[in-house]
Amino acid sequence: MEVPEPAEPTARRRRGRTALLIAGATVLGVVAGTCVGYLIQADREPTKLASLSQPVLAQAKGPGPEPLSAAQDRQVKVDGDLRKLLLKKPGGAKKADWLPADDGWMDLAAYADTYEKPDEMFGTLVGYEFRRAAITGWESGHQTVEIRLLQFRQEESAAAADVVENNQYWADNKSGTDSWSVPGTGEGMAYVHTKPHTEAGYLPVYSAEATASRGDVAIEIWVYDTKPIPKAKIMDLAKRQMERL
Repeated sequence: MEVPEPAEPTARRRRGRTALLIAGATVLGVVAGTCVGYLIQADREPTKLASLSQPVLAQAKGPGPEPLSAAQDRQVKVDGDLRKLLLKKPGGAKKADWLPADDGWMDLAAYADTYEKPDEMFGTLVGYEFRRAAITGWESGHQTVEIRLLQFRQEESAAAADVVENNQYWADNKSGTDSWSVPGTGEGMAYVHTKPHTEAGYLPVYSAEATASRGDVAIEIWVYDTKPIPKAKIMDLAKRQMERL
């Protein structure tokens, strides 16, 4: 037997229509009230707006501050001859003959060649916006010192700080390593590697290194010796090189 669809109750249908009529009247009332309000406002004189109040700011008098001198402006120093900011060879030491160039500059290809995968590093340095590098080094007995200042354009990223962070990652992961923060350098670190590098037919070689950055310049310092390198040696080089920047 088919069940017919139930019819909608009459009372509910009437209440629905009444509700629609009331709702329509309410809307008309709102519209009508708005129209009346516009008509009343149109007949009135415009209301004058209150004046905006703002305290009077006193203007500074006298000449402005003098521009920084070349000696005080760090950016002027690092945009000049970067080689002049390198530490000087100490008295009695011999200039290193293993430096890549005699003029104190190190180009992009030469710097990339100091890594195990030069091709990959070359591309990385291009992405880092490598600008230039200044280098110095010397020998004193069995001890050798090498210092590099790497400068980046830094239009897209803080490349100098990134290079320092990368160097610190590898230094921290060498076995037998002691490390210290370099005072006044922010994230600068100094490392002494107490485990020497050994190779048949050669004396064991101990090493120490320091790395830090200031602005767009990254600092890399290495010391090698046939005997353990004291903390004071690498810390002294790092602090004095940072002072020159």
